Amino acid sequence: MLLIRSVLFNISFYLYTFLLMLVMIPVFFLPRKLGIKAVPLWTKGNFFLLKYIGGVNSEVLNGDRIPQQGCIIASKHQSAWETFAFMPWLNDPTYILKAELRKVPFFGWYLRKFDQIPVNRGRKGAAMQEMTLKAKEAIADGRHIIIFPEGTRRPAAEEPKYKYGITHLYLNLNCPVVPIGLNSGVYWPRRRFFRFPGTITAQVMEPIEPGLSAEEFNKRLQAAIEGSSQELFEKAARETPDNIIVKEGRERLAQRNKD
Repeated sequence: MLLIRSVLFNISFYLYTFLLMLVMIPVFFLPRKLGIKAVPLWTKGNFFLLKYIGGVNSEVLNGDRIPQQGCIIASKHQSAWETFAFMPWLNDPTYILKAELRKVPFFGWYLRKFDQIPVNRGRKGAAMQEMTLKAKEAIADGRHIIIFPEGTRRPAAEEPKYKYGITHLYLNLNCPVVPIGLNSGVYWPRRRFFRFPGTITAQVMEPIEPGLSAEEFNKRLQAAIEGSSQELFEKAARETPDNIIVKEGRERLAQRNKD
């Protein structure tokens, strides 16, 4: 059953995404702020497919903590789930993402249309300056900026590796940063074919207001995201103790405690 559900979900997910991009072609003739209002359909459809095909429920706790004005959303990154799950709570969102994604046919065209923020990792200093400039413009326009502080997906319960980009933005944008913890990697693990039944949960934490030092900000951000993600991992472990990803996560935690 797990294999059949995973096969059907993966096919349905990519097929739905492709068909939705075809249906949404008219947004290219609309202003960005109007056209992007259709994007939450992707979230709703994916939640439906996850629940009724993959056996995976989705919940976002305390979404009302996200300020209406421009701010940074800093989320744990464990799977593809968080790339779309927060859309209904966001205002004209722009993601900080790899520049290579803008070259993907169809999908990359939408990233350009909706003015997402590309980062060319090979350019380092120049890339940081360009990212900051685009981010300042987004905040001035009242948009929500979504960033994954570790830069890539990490396995559930893996030791965190935060990059400097989020701190740089915090120090330069003078806006709140909203931490989000989650356990998506337990049910939709990176580089795995299977989708494991259960409930993916994300928890929106209290915003971190501007004005802290880099050190204090880093400390508070990681404590919020990692503390919440660990709580949600334990929640997943209680609800689905036989999940293979939970068992792997337990081993990682044991190794980290040993080290």
